Order: sequence, then C-alpha cells, then structure tokens
Amino acid sequence: MTTSIKQENIVTIESLDQEGRGVAHHEGKVIFIDGALTGERVTYSSYRKKASFELAKVDKILKQSYMRVQPKCVHFDVCGGCSMQHLDARAQVAVKQRILEDNLQRIGKVKPERILPPIYGETWGYRQRARLSVRHVLKKERTLVGFHEKSSRYVADMQHCEILPPKIASLLPLLGKMNESLSIRDHLPQIELAVGEHVDALVLRIMQPLSAADEEIIKRFADEHQVQFWLQTKGPDTVVPFYPLDAPALSYSMPEFGITMPYSPIDFTQVNSTLNRLMLSRAMRLLSPQAGERIADFFCGLGNFTLPIARSGAQVMGVEGSATLVKRAAQNAAFNGLAVNTSFGAMNLFEMTENALAKLGHFDKWLIDPPRDGAMELIKSLGEDAPWRIVYVSCNPSTLARDADVLVNEKGYVIKAAGVMNMFPHTSHVESIALFEKI
Repeated sequence: MTTSIKQENIVTIESLDQEGRGVAHHEGKVIFIDGALTGERVTYSSYRKKASFELAKVDKILKQSYMRVQPKCVHFDVCGGCSMQHLDARAQVAVKQRILEDNLQRIGKVKPERILPPIYGETWGYRQRARLSVRHVLKKERTLVGFHEKSSRYVADMQHCEILPPKIASLLPLLGKMNESLSIRDHLPQIELAVGEHVDALVLRIMQPLSAADEEIIKRFADEHQVQFWLQTKGPDTVVPFYPLDAPALSYSMPEFGITMPYSPIDFTQVNSTLNRLMLSRAMRLLSPQAGERIADFFCGLGNFTLPIARSGAQVMGVEGSATLVKRAAQNAAFNGLAVNTSFGAMNLFEMTENALAKLGHFDKWLIDPPRDGAMELIKSLGEDAPWRIVYVSCNPSTLARDADVLVNEKGYVIKAAGVMNMFPHTSHVESIALFEKI
C-alpha cells in the first residue's frame, strides 16, 4: 500500500532567515523550516504553531537546491553548534550578504553606496573560543562533552567537532572519560575553551571542591594532552589558573600592527583569530586613522581596535561598560608601548546622553563595535560636534540597520560602504562592517 503526500504540506522555500532556516508561506502563515534551502520544494512537519507563523523541520526534499552539500560533521543533524553545513560554504556567505542588505533596506531604509567584497577564512577548525556543556547521562553510562542538541537542553553525543581546532576536537570524548573518574562528576557542568597562540586553556566550572585524587587526575590529563586547566568556582572573578602554573600566557597577535594581546580565558575575544586579523585590516583601511586625529573606540573591550588605531599615531579613547575590561585594555596598551596616545574610561554606553557624550570632548572619527543590542543610545546622543566618519562593526545586522536608520535619516550621515565577514562559517551568525560619513 502506498501513501500519497498531502498537498497542503508541500511548500517552495523563498529565502533563508537569520537563523539559517528556510522561509516559505502557506495559508497566510510564514513557515520557518529547519534544514531547507532557497528554491527547494519540500514537505514539512511543524513542531511549533502560532497565529502568524510555524516552526517546522523538513520531512522530504522533493526538489533539491544545487547549493546543497553533504555536511562534513556526522553530528550535524543533532548538534546545535552549526546550522548551515548543508549549504555550500561560498553560498553561506552570499546568504549572509543578502541578509545584511535586506536588513539595511527593510529596517534601516538605507542603501550603501558600495558593497564591500566578503571576507573569508578557513571554514573548518577555526573556532578558538567555545563554551562546552558537560553532563553525565545515566542511560548512556558516560559523560557527554559538547554543544547542546538543536532546540534542546540536552548535550549532543559528540565524539568530534569539525569547527573546533583538531587537537581540541579530539579531546571531547577524553574529557568525558576524565569527568567520569572525578568525585565531582555530577558537579562539573561546563568547560570554557580558549585556544591561544602558545597555550590551550580549559576552564572547569566546578560546583564542589576537588579532592586530592581529582587534582591528580586533572594534572595527569594536562600533562598527557599539553593543555592548561583553570578553575571557576562561582562568578567570572573566581577564575584562577590551576595547572600547570608555569604555562605560557594566553595571547593573540596582530602582526600587521605589531601588537600582542594578553587575555584571560574568560575575557571576550573573537573566536576566529584569522578573521579577526582580516577584520582589523579592513576596519583600519575604512577608518584611515591619521596622526593628530582624536578617535573614539566605543565598546572597546580589551582594546582589539583601540591599539591598532593608536599605532597610526592618532590619539584614541577606548570606552567600555566593564571596568575590568577597561583596566585590561590599559594594561595591553602599556604592554605594547601605546600608553602615551591611548586613554580608557568605563561608561554604560546603553545609557549614553548627549551631555555625557559632549563631556568626552571632540572626536574626528568613531569606531563602534557593540554587542548584539547595538548602539542606539550612543547614536541618538550625537550632536552638532559629531565625528565626520564612523566605522561600525556589528554582530547583528538588524540592530546595525536600526542604528543606520538614525545615522542616515536623522543625523545627516551617508552609508558609504557595507559588507560581511564570515567570522563563524557553517553558522547563521552574520558579522558585518559599515562605513558612515557626515554629509
């Protein structure tokens, strides 16, 4: 006996959304379909239904896209770490470029004068920062270490990860075995990963003290696999190195600017050091800092952009909400011999006002690198003494577009250029950069 496909379950995918899901319309609803690609004709099953939209997964692909490829990772269908491995890597970037342009036009009501060519890097083994979940699963009688399953709080059963550096990827099952032998097996929920240029650091989030036997097990693992362990007992300020204590310091370098950046394993740094270098190079070309200029770097973090700007001879002020990061940024400036032309301050940039901004003094140019929430209050605070050039680095095209609307349609700027940087291959994450100039 054969069964026929219900016509009402068949749709054609019109585009991909910012989560990498296929977008289709059916009976007045928008259908977001995991695993579907633009142009494909598919059947689907909904797992969440709302009045105006449904979330669904692909059942069958009736017409396949020429851009579809076989995912490299055997865990792709289960693991939530990646969402776009089934799409050709170059096509992924084209999709992200379209998402950026669409957001700028639809949300920001702006159109860049020039679209910058996308920035590419390695598509595998690039992820040098990650937060891995750890859980002993009774039914499996072992500990799982990895990312969560798609749309789930369960830890994916991963034996390897294609986007982590190969050495670290190979340690996932071994870390699980190590956890099985610890007395605090059920009280180690997370491992934070930071791969530096001279050391691989793993931060163990422990909810109970280690026993003497636990300490020896962890030390043996560190010696055998050439990693350094750190411990975190409570909040971020409790993170301390554990073993070996004489390991090299975590750092990354920016050879183009002669800069080395020390950092803590829980400090925010870009997950992809190769793309970070390419991004910095593009940002500096767009900003074009000159000696004698005064430039602001808002949301400066550890000084990732501040120090390359300072290397040009410009006077740079880095502003950041975290007093801890501001202190480390100042230390990094001194470490690189750039203390003379840098200054740093801690301010809540999400509560910026025109008066508070004016007190910082005149700036010729700005560089902005906000978190996903964007920089709306900062942008709204621009007055008559506004910088003539702004370079805006964004990890969220919708908030970039929202802020671009204010810059262009209220503050008198034009958007000269915009483009994407593939910081997170095989994920739906869109990193972008835009150049604004005062009319």
